[in-house]
Amino acid sequence: MPKKLPPTVKALRCTICGREYAPDEVAYVCPDHGNEGILDVVYDYAAVKARLSPESLAANRDNTMWRYRPLLPVADDTPVPPLPVGWTPLIRAPRIAKLGGVAEVFLKDDSRQPTGSFKDRASALAVMKAHEANASIITTASTGNAAAALSGMCAAAAAKCVIFVPQSAPPAKIAQLLAYGAKVYLVRGNYDSAFDLCMQAAAEYGWYNRNTGYNPYMAEGKKTAALEICEQLGWKAPDKVFVGVGDGCIISGLHKGFKDLFALGWIDRVPALMGVQAEGSDFMYQTWKQKADPLTFPPINAETAADSISACLPRDRIKASAAILETGGAWLRVCDARILSAIPLLAANSGVFAEPAAAASLAGLLKAKEEGRIAPTDTVALVVTGSGLKDVAAAMKACEDARSATVTVEPSLADVRRTAGELFTK
Repeated sequence: MPKKLPPTVKALRCTICGREYAPDEVAYVCPDHGNEGILDVVYDYAAVKARLSPESLAANRDNTMWRYRPLLPVADDTPVPPLPVGWTPLIRAPRIAKLGGVAEVFLKDDSRQPTGSFKDRASALAVMKAHEANASIITTASTGNAAAALSGMCAAAAAKCVIFVPQSAPPAKIAQLLAYGAKVYLVRGNYDSAFDLCMQAAAEYGWYNRNTGYNPYMAEGKKTAALEICEQLGWKAPDKVFVGVGDGCIISGLHKGFKDLFALGWIDRVPALMGVQAEGSDFMYQTWKQKADPLTFPPINAETAADSISACLPRDRIKASAAILETGGAWLRVCDARILSAIPLLAANSGVFAEPAAAASLAGLLKAKEEGRIAPTDTVALVVTGSGLKDVAAAMKACEDARSATVTVEPSLADVRRTAGELFTK
């Protein structure tokens, strides 16, 4: 149990039964519902307002996620990992807006994070919560990005971590883990197999469990992207926010952030959240279409080139479902070919290079346009969750499929002259 309690946190509330617990009463989940009893952090908004305001933020020179510390579940004296996380750029993308048929598009570019992905937000918080719990080892399961994020944050903070990833994870992501000095288990199976094994090992050895859809604090780290989007837009919420979804924790975190700001009275509405799923990993889309209960809906057999959003059974499915239903958003299902084609499309029209799961947000915007789910007057945010350098093989395939221009030449200007026309006809 944590020994330190953040002063603005009131309780932890079960997302299934609604029962509330004192922050020091439970470690991870509601005891009445086991591992499915995911908790939500409940804040004392009056206490937050006493310590944080748009005016104080405007004067704050801490350009990291910790500028919002009174709205995060960590004690005042818990040390922050040295790597600066958060306050990633919000980039206006007029050519993407034209492609999507909307008034404005902004790219929340989390490929700029220290380890190259959105997951740094949760992992920085995980290291701090582990410190508060006096845990000597932190563990997580991941398709690669959360693992790299935790490994990097632990390396910076001189903490130890044990990582479980599918053996099929992209080599660039595995290289990050090894470079950071993490202890790595390559699991012969998919993400869900790695998750289950990690859960068992954490219980066996008493390691601090960072897993999303289990640890209630990880969504709190991820919500900081929503706080930043609204602050960067002058405390205006976009009309719609598109994000790739696998386990469901990023979209649930974004939802929590927007709800916090609305409860504080800093924005006048919560944007519609648009969850984008790969056709081969569409658990949430299926439950939405069938109006089924995501808690009892059976697992699917997930398979997609967008490894970061591959999940047979999304662990944060209850809160992810609520994010769509409560905001009037929608689930969008996109095939792998469209997700991959969105990589060069996004890069060529904005300069932002995304991995497949991150480019899914653009693929989702284009699908929403086809389905009539957006308006020409909409202001849209696309969350770019990870760098294209995370999965170069996928990016190369996407560029080859798009027939990007390459011409092989001899090292002579004469050969360039000979082939210049060929270069520009490709």
